[in-house]
Amino acid sequence: MSHDHASLPDDIAVALEKVAGAERLLIALDFDGTLAPLTDEPMSARALPESATAVRELAAAPDTVVAFVSGRTLADLAVIAEYEPGSPVHLAGSHGAEFRHPEGFDADAAGSQARTSARHEVSGTAEALASSENPHAGDSEALRAAAERAVEHIEGAWIEHKAFGFGLHTRLCSPTDAAAAAAAVDDIVARHAPDWRRRSGRDILEFAWRHEGKDSAVAQLREQTGATAVVFAGDDVTDEDALASLGDADLGIRVGEGETAATLRVADAKELAGVLSALARLRIAARS
Repeated sequence: MSHDHASLPDDIAVALEKVAGAERLLIALDFDGTLAPLTDEPMSARALPESATAVRELAAAPDTVVAFVSGRTLADLAVIAEYEPGSPVHLAGSHGAEFRHPEGFDADAAGSQARTSARHEVSGTAEALASSENPHAGDSEALRAAAERAVEHIEGAWIEHKAFGFGLHTRLCSPTDAAAAAAAVDDIVARHAPDWRRRSGRDILEFAWRHEGKDSAVAQLREQTGATAVVFAGDDVTDEDALASLGDADLGIRVGEGETAATLRVADAKELAGVLSALARLRIAARS
């Protein structure tokens, strides 16, 4: 076993060695609970320092692409990821319904407009959401307002506005109150928008009229970047779509507990950071 991963468990070391030699590697990562610890205040989430370091190392490795794939809106993901102009990292927000690519990136391989800049794609999304061309804009606002009224008396429950729907947060609720809030909002959506997609995660229920999932986000990124192998890591139920979609040449990593389709499991974001850092060293050695 090489020095680069001598301290890793054998199953992780073997899996990393296999994927590190891919011709072109896509590293797609959930953010909350995967690179950053979960927090009571969602917008205060930030990647662990060691996670941020590992991401920079991977993004600098030859023939390697890094992407964050999150249920957060694209705008919120950019804030918590501390995304700066010139970043080489791709962003997929709203479970793959919104994308932001590095400036100058050519997405033509997927039939998209070539050389779309990050600034153009974000502003275009905002304009589309604000325009009357969005056929669900009125429904979304009405449902969000109804959901807010339904949970306003439940301590700790609150509604987050999302680009294509809304989310019910119950992290600060008692178990009884969380169940009551979920039941109330489920009833509203079932009666007024039964075709909306429902996703359950850690202390959150999300409802959206767009049906994209993280599996489709990873598939699009794979195609756009020409990746021959994918590493995906996530910590929640919503990440399982992507984990289950991976092929034999790919590697799935589940962070924390829960049933999973992933090949590997790590305990938390800190352990994942160590794994990603080891992968970066292996990748550089394999492709240099």
